[in-house]
Amino acid sequence: MQYNFDNPPSRQGSLCYKWDCKPGELPMWIADMDFEAAPEIRAALQKRLDHGIFGYDDMGDAWYGAYIAWWRDRHGLTMEKDHLIFSAGVVASVSSLVRKLTTANENVLIQTPVYNIFFNSILNNGARVLESPLRCDGENWSIDFDDLEQKLADPQTSLMILCNPHNPVGRIWTREELAQIGALCHKHHVTVISDEIHCDLTAPGLGYLPFAAVDETCRAISITCIAPTKAFNLAGMHSSAVYAADPVLRHKAWRALNTDEVAEPNSFAAPAAIAAFREGGNWLDQARAYIWENKRLVKDFADRELPGVKVCVSDATYLLWVDVSARTNKVQEFTDRLRAATGLWVTPGTAYGKTGEGYFRMNLACPRAAVEDALGRLKRFLQ
Repeated sequence: MQYNFDNPPSRQGSLCYKWDCKPGELPMWIADMDFEAAPEIRAALQKRLDHGIFGYDDMGDAWYGAYIAWWRDRHGLTMEKDHLIFSAGVVASVSSLVRKLTTANENVLIQTPVYNIFFNSILNNGARVLESPLRCDGENWSIDFDDLEQKLADPQTSLMILCNPHNPVGRIWTREELAQIGALCHKHHVTVISDEIHCDLTAPGLGYLPFAAVDETCRAISITCIAPTKAFNLAGMHSSAVYAADPVLRHKAWRALNTDEVAEPNSFAAPAAIAAFREGGNWLDQARAYIWENKRLVKDFADRELPGVKVCVSDATYLLWVDVSARTNKVQEFTDRLRAATGLWVTPGTAYGKTGEGYFRMNLACPRAAVEDALGRLKRFLQ
């Protein structure tokens, strides 16, 4: 079956957070697709809706089986049923785990520029943000392992939040990179939370490697947060899972999620996930191909029409990390003026840490006409 990504329904007036903007504005900031969910998923939700009773729900064997089969077949990770815990969302999971796995004023290491909500999850729970900045050679981002080890070695550093694949720079970490992270964290007694919500949004032909699948060390020291919500545009379903192979870490995760009351599903959480993983593969593969054509379009246009704008290499996520450092050293001011002058709404790179100065993040999970519109607005602004 061929799916149509060119003509989604309008989201204005639908209580959509992303599209709560002024008339004429084009929001390309928050990581939220403008595509309709796969018809197979909508059919499963309709079936659940038609049942008509929405009391307390449990996950059931089908939910566990869908996760296990998807990660085994797509990503080469073998998971046991007892190692999975339902959670109402990856952000909720990360926040609960930070609160459970740290004490006041301990360091939580993150590799910046990185998903801005990590900062909230750390600071709101009484811990300290410790940044290990990634390095950029002009187009490609990499890990500064000397800096990483120095900061992991600090006795106050007890936790690392890994973004795998990385948001916003779009890196898929290699087996060697992940193994080195695992070895250093094990050496310095640091637990890893691996946020893998973007794992299914890789370029066509490319996969990702789950941190827990790298080796026994990585599996033993980590808790992994996974979900269908980003890849299948189901954020409003509040459906995710936490995976932990180590029994002590798994017990702590279970206690954290239940203490914060985020371990119980709503009536649509399980049906949405089951349908996505069982029946959504073809839709996802077509969406990935469409998004990568959007990325190619932006890269080619920037190279040809936007002097001083450089699109960073991106192998994962539907987000694009754009270097405008040749045009400005005040990216917040740049993006504010861009929105005021043209209505194009993107996120300044400084939202993701000091390393993000000179960059902005742009969401390309939208119809191609919207991408072309955005490029026209950006060109007019720069001129």
